[in-house]
Amino acid sequence: MPHKLLSFEIRSENDVVLARQKSRLISAALKFDAQDQTRIATAVSEIARNTLQYGGGGSVEFQLDFAFSRLVVTLSDRGRGIPHLQAILDGKNVSQTGLGLGLLGAKKLMDSFQIDTGPGRGTVVTLEKNIPQRYLHVDRRNVQEILAGIERTSQDPYEELRHQNQELLAALQELRVKQDELAQLNRELDETNRGVVALYAELNEKADFLQRASELKSHFLSNMSHEFRTPLNSVLGLTQILLDRLDGTLTPEQEKQVRFIRSSAQGLTDLVNDLLDLAKVEAGRVVVRPSFFRVSSLFAALRGMLRPLVAQNSSINLVFDDPSPDAELYTDEAKVSQILRNFISNALKFTERGEIRVFCAAAEESMVFRVSDTGIGIAPSDHERIFHEWTQVEGRLQKTTKGSGLGLPLSRKFAQLLGGDVRVESQLGVGSAFFVAIPIHFTGADEAVLPFELKAATTSGSLPVLVVEDNPEALFLYERYLRDSPYHVLSAKSLREARRVLREIRPVAVVLDVLLQGEHSWGLLQELKQDPSTSNIPTFVVTVVENREKALALGADDFHAKPVSGNWLVERLNALVSEGAPKRILVIDDDEISRYLVRTTLENFRFAVSEAAGGMEGLERAIQLRPDLIVLDIGMPDISGFEVLSRLKQDPQTDSIPVIVHTSKILDEEEIQSLRPVLAIISKAAQSRQDLLNRFAAAFEKAGLLPAREVAKEAANE
Repeated sequence: MPHKLLSFEIRSENDVVLARQKSRLISAALKFDAQDQTRIATAVSEIARNTLQYGGGGSVEFQLDFAFSRLVVTLSDRGRGIPHLQAILDGKNVSQTGLGLGLLGAKKLMDSFQIDTGPGRGTVVTLEKNIPQRYLHVDRRNVQEILAGIERTSQDPYEELRHQNQELLAALQELRVKQDELAQLNRELDETNRGVVALYAELNEKADFLQRASELKSHFLSNMSHEFRTPLNSVLGLTQILLDRLDGTLTPEQEKQVRFIRSSAQGLTDLVNDLLDLAKVEAGRVVVRPSFFRVSSLFAALRGMLRPLVAQNSSINLVFDDPSPDAELYTDEAKVSQILRNFISNALKFTERGEIRVFCAAAEESMVFRVSDTGIGIAPSDHERIFHEWTQVEGRLQKTTKGSGLGLPLSRKFAQLLGGDVRVESQLGVGSAFFVAIPIHFTGADEAVLPFELKAATTSGSLPVLVVEDNPEALFLYERYLRDSPYHVLSAKSLREARRVLREIRPVAVVLDVLLQGEHSWGLLQELKQDPSTSNIPTFVVTVVENREKALALGADDFHAKPVSGNWLVERLNALVSEGAPKRILVIDDDEISRYLVRTTLENFRFAVSEAAGGMEGLERAIQLRPDLIVLDIGMPDISGFEVLSRLKQDPQTDSIPVIVHTSKILDEEEIQSLRPVLAIISKAAQSRQDLLNRFAAAFEKAGLLPAREVAKEAANE
């Protein structure tokens, strides 16, 4: 139970001063420090003044709570109570007679503050302050000593005023010291800020330097990729010609040597490709090109691609578990394929016998692929190291297997680029399992498909016929008519779609309906016949409107009212799509070996091939020969292929000549955009001669340079 120290009535201002004085004396006797003494005295005097002013007088009582070691001061009055107490405590009340800060100030100065008020029963305020740790031994025996010391002290109000002034002067002095310290701190902060500004300036300079260094590195890699890849591709192409016995037979020893040369060149090519891919990822210049594809198709492509590697080791069985038939992803198929190829290639390198199994399963919003093997395994301490660039774990098979240490780091970066990640589970001597989780639907930024990358635009072995028709039944009939013919349908349901197709593909003929949904196509017919690049494309107008005279007057090659028969359509196509004389091809490339490889490839199509050993010579030959198509290299010493293409398109004599870019340069997105006028971009790093033939055949088909049966014949001959 609290022990009463002192109490008295508050009837005048002198009593308010006395309450402040007693508060200071009691707190001093209880060993409170000077600041706490001032806080207690100020809080008690503020509440005492409120008691006198608003309550008409009251009482104050000082107590010691031995149980909790605290000083308790209770002030009570018999006034009207406080009507807006919560607003006052929230600091929202505006006092008409004072500052309205007495209660709030007292609450902040004390450790505990309680108030009980109500209409007609007055107000009771209880203030509590914890006794300092150094004086916790206070008990009932020395209470009398405390009270005696308080009674001996003068109760002169002027004495209290003097003490209050001394406290004020001490507070001012302390404030002055704090201000001096603050000024010193501000000076130090100013100096620090100047140092930070200088540091930021230095960091910005370093950042600019690093940015320039990064740009120089990217520029170096881009240029060196061409310098490295051109001779490597030439070596691969020439060795393939030797292995194909195109110029005679080889002895077994010669074939062995040629295969060694090809293997070394292929290893160096893979290293250059991995290094360039890694550099592009780090520079943020890799573009994700998402598309819908089925996992079953991906596995089928991987199975065919890796079959030659498996055939070299008959003691290994490569198994692809059949995925769910409806397992489909919307992401970058090429990057997913590259990740799995890296996993499987590593498994083939480090597995002497047993099984390599490829499996996939859906997990929430991702597709998880797993490549497991029965190989030598990886120690747990190396599980993270293998994903560091240029790192290879030492092992008994390491010296006999080639590798750069870039495949797994690149796979992880590609997976993260697609929104997923990779991980590994492995133990020495047991085998390894590599996992990659790829989101089923890619949600990042993607890029529009460029014209030369449209895979569905052509059908291998047939010639494209553009059918501008918005009626689905009519389109179905056209597809049925041409199904067993040398042609296939490219459909466009609006003029906008038709113009887009014409920008991307050169059809061998156009079938044009006049009345489309909300528009007519007479204007498109005029555009086709007035544009030199499309004026020689046979165009048939097939419509329900009997307007033969207008169609022929605007340049149509023939007219037929709906319905049209399949025999008429195929006969007219055969009559107007003529094979003509051998097509003339101009190859512009400074590298003699590259020109030789292209010439031997194009001779399979019985084209008349001419060559130019540089950009300026190529421009002159293009004007002289007016070829049907130009095969253009990018990196040439006199002027670049970009400049050659620009001049070709600016000259009315050559602007309509289709151009195929054939280069070993790794093109960035800006360079790709500048090559939009070209028909196709074919890398010199073709995987095989057949691959190169297929790519050129597809490009010639877009240009309408080959009849379908000849494309099919050349593919079959190869």
